[in-house]
Amino acid sequence: MALRDQLYIDGAWRTTTTTRPVIDPSDGSVIANVSIASEQDLDDAVDAAAKAFPQVAAISPRERGEMLRRAFEIMTAERDEIARIVSRENGKVLADAIGEVTYATEFLRWFSEEAVRTAGDFRQSPSGDKTIIVTHEPVGPSLLITPWNFPAAMITRKVAPALAAGCSVVIKPATETPLTALAIADVFERAGVPAGAINVVVASPAGPAVDRMLDDGRIRNLSFTGSTPVGKVLLRKAADRVIRTSMELGGNAPFLVLDDADLDLAVESAMVAKLRNGGAACTAANRFYAARAVAEEFSRRLSEAMASVAVGPALDSTSQLGASVSLAERDKIADLVDEAITKGGDALVGGSTPDGSGAFYPATVLRVAADNPILESEIFGPVAPIVVVDSDEEAVRLANSSEYGLIAYVQSGETGRAMRVARQLEAGMVAINRGVISDPAAPFGGVKESGLGREGGFAGIHEFLESKYIGLSF
Repeated sequence: MALRDQLYIDGAWRTTTTTRPVIDPSDGSVIANVSIASEQDLDDAVDAAAKAFPQVAAISPRERGEMLRRAFEIMTAERDEIARIVSRENGKVLADAIGEVTYATEFLRWFSEEAVRTAGDFRQSPSGDKTIIVTHEPVGPSLLITPWNFPAAMITRKVAPALAAGCSVVIKPATETPLTALAIADVFERAGVPAGAINVVVASPAGPAVDRMLDDGRIRNLSFTGSTPVGKVLLRKAADRVIRTSMELGGNAPFLVLDDADLDLAVESAMVAKLRNGGAACTAANRFYAARAVAEEFSRRLSEAMASVAVGPALDSTSQLGASVSLAERDKIADLVDEAITKGGDALVGGSTPDGSGAFYPATVLRVAADNPILESEIFGPVAPIVVVDSDEEAVRLANSSEYGLIAYVQSGETGRAMRVARQLEAGMVAINRGVISDPAAPFGGVKESGLGREGGFAGIHEFLESKYIGLSF
């Protein structure tokens, strides 16, 4: 696989006069200088998607599924190459990158199978005067905006259902991690996806570029993964043209350790929930609420586990925790920890920026009060603030006190008790005695300010389909 640094528009690779360096956050070196889209490039990408849409929609569901299956096979064969690209531009350790690319390929396989299984409805009306037929049609050209933290999985989680449904797309990846998106476009090209069905534009600044594409009038669907503040801006923009939207936004996941929890399992789950992707995940455990009876022991064991984590360059085989995507992102984490300590928190492990180059921050455990400001922020880093609680009811109340509601975690020795707590939690997903539950076969999404719609599972393809009702007199 060649390292692609050009735009991909209408089935062709396009070099532009304006470029932007892609930086390896482990050492500050330049990996590549990626082409930046002009206004004409943006217009051309939307035009290509609009012209390709009727062709893509007309492809049989079976053939769409086979295209996705071919993409799955290519991406699986080249997993390690793509993972190295992810590691270099994102900073995550290679094991995490390989895990992400494996996860990303599974969306291709899942939706290759779902392409032929979008059920409709056929029934007689209650009055008996007609037959009600409900079918599903592709919504139209779709704009997909993806973040830097999972540069492979967030693309396939959107592109795969879009193609399965019969939609053409324009992908705008994060400027920090565009090379992964371009590598995936190369995979789809070789899988036989028609010209114009998939277009990738790298834009800087992003805001005006997205506005321009949404204002075109031919984009009919917007799928965004990113922060809640940006999502709100995009929702307002989409409202101007009544563009359909799906939003996977921020998270502030609570991790509840009840007094009957298996602490070995709780710590094992906490390490995965906290440190997967270096903590830079909307699903990352962000607030730990531990029952008083087990809080001290849980804090001790978690601190020991976090203290043993080796921090280092992404491609170093001994590294367990890589760099943040940029120095600016690392400094945000450091500022949150510094403020938490100033406001009365205690650092049990870590808590200070290491010397030397690279955007590194150590695995950190804090003991904080329930009103510490760090609990209000999506940390997006390897920091675990622990709050002691006196009852399940208090843990649930504090867990639900956030405007976010993406995912929550519950650790308990009794399934019935864990289920009762899970049902009280205001979250789109709940993990019980596990540190990760994301799965292409399950619906991913949140409530409150964590988003709209679902990705993955049986629901994912319907984000790119419209229902059509046909009434027939027989």
